[in-house]
Amino acid sequence: MLGTFGVWGHHQALAAQFGELEALGFGTLWLGGSPGLDAVEQALAGTESITIATGIVNVWQTEPEEVAAEFRRLDSDRFLLGVGVGHRQLDQAYEKPYDKLVGYLGRLDVPADRLVLAALGPKVLKLAADRTAGAHPYLVPVEHTAEAREALGDKLLAPEVTVVVDADPEAARAVAREKLAIYFTLTNYVNNWKRYGFSDEDVQGSDRLIDALVAHGTPDQVAEKLQAHVAAGADHVAVQSLNGHYAELASALGLKR
Repeated sequence: MLGTFGVWGHHQALAAQFGELEALGFGTLWLGGSPGLDAVEQALAGTESITIATGIVNVWQTEPEEVAAEFRRLDSDRFLLGVGVGHRQLDQAYEKPYDKLVGYLGRLDVPADRLVLAALGPKVLKLAADRTAGAHPYLVPVEHTAEAREALGDKLLAPEVTVVVDADPEAARAVAREKLAIYFTLTNYVNNWKRYGFSDEDVQGSDRLIDALVAHGTPDQVAEKLQAHVAAGADHVAVQSLNGHYAELASALGLKR
């Protein structure tokens, strides 16, 4: 359903590229930026066979009954619903994120095999394995992919991987560091990176952290780093390029048009 490689991007930015990315051979378009399901409808209408997924619908911002009603209205076998708790520092909340997610799933009348969770830590990975089709981690090192594979068993594992196509490592890191700066302030991401041995200094954007999180280099070098997530257990990799070059990436990945 998803293919091995897809494209992740803000739903508004991707809108002008739906047809082009489908023609390049990517299997899934992941609509980021807490999209409403009207964005999914637009993507379905603008494509023919590619899967459309949300990465993710924010549980603090949309009621589950509303999402379920829209899911049924769309009635498309090309749609995979991704939901998650977003970022606690950015989303006003009077409930613990995990409890909010559990309660949301209890009210979300969507088939489990058409639903994935944004999952980083062990508790939410287990919840994804128990209650949904699988997990959609974001901004993780390949070591996380390997551990998530073990936690999920045979459930779907579809990490997002950020990339910069630039043979100059310093220039590539600079692009990544600027674009990812907000994440260096978000507790859920910082704590997750620390699980893999990154220091307080690293999680502010060190070269070591950037190199672990972001696939950068020539298209062939980026493709090799994306394939490393597949080798570690990913069923699908959602590629978010910070500087485009999707045609070159598709070629390097051997995608068929």
